[in-house]
Amino acid sequence: MLDDFLVRATLAGIGVALAAAPLGCFVVWRRMAYFGDATAHAAVLGVALSLALSISIFAGVLGVALVMALLVSGLSSRVLAIDTMLGVLSHSALALGLVAVSLLDGVRLDLMSYLFGDILAVGRMDLGVIWAGALIVLGLMIWRWQALLAATLSSDLAHASGINPDRERLILTVALAVTVAVAIKVVGVLLIAAMLIIPAAGARPLARTPEGMGAFAAVIGVAAAVMGLQASAQFDTPAGPSIVCVAAAIFVLTQGFAGVRRR
Repeated sequence: MLDDFLVRATLAGIGVALAAAPLGCFVVWRRMAYFGDATAHAAVLGVALSLALSISIFAGVLGVALVMALLVSGLSSRVLAIDTMLGVLSHSALALGLVAVSLLDGVRLDLMSYLFGDILAVGRMDLGVIWAGALIVLGLMIWRWQALLAATLSSDLAHASGINPDRERLILTVALAVTVAVAIKVVGVLLIAAMLIIPAAGARPLARTPEGMGAFAAVIGVAAAVMGLQASAQFDTPAGPSIVCVAAAIFVLTQGFAGVRRR
């Protein structure tokens, strides 16, 4: 079954959607959209370093994404307003990564595949890495769900419950870095944040509980991956952007449903 490239692509898309869905809910609740962008944009620098040092792309991207996430988390509230700091680091990381890639000698690199994803080129090894990363993120989210939720709702509430909000933010940071590292092959660095935010935002009008929102986000993400790949195959469009377009269309539908229900 895994000899079929479309089957491998579909399984990869589902894996990324399942990892991004619960994490995306916390990104939406904490208003961390720019945080996701900054971490994802740093992935290009991770690709350049991986090629320069002849190490695994996954390891390089994971390392740089984790450093960026920790840097943003540590500096955002101390130097400038958080949106300003995230904007500076996000675009600077992307520009630095693109410059670093251009300076690599003797390396042929399809930059578009890293910017917008190349899910149809996912191999067996890539699929194993994606699902391993997805299971790690899902495990972290399930294990720390209540603690993460308490820290998201109120730092005072978390402290009163014996929960360290800084530790929970670190767990989110690690989960985000892992998600970026496994998603780069599927949707690329420019669209990773979309897969974090759009399914979660689309799930919000449908859910009555945080757990329900996470479940609906997972369903929307998986549906977008499957339908986006089918649309890409039928209309010969780029796979990664097609997945995001389907997710955006589902978001519009759920917002319309919410508007009708309010009336």
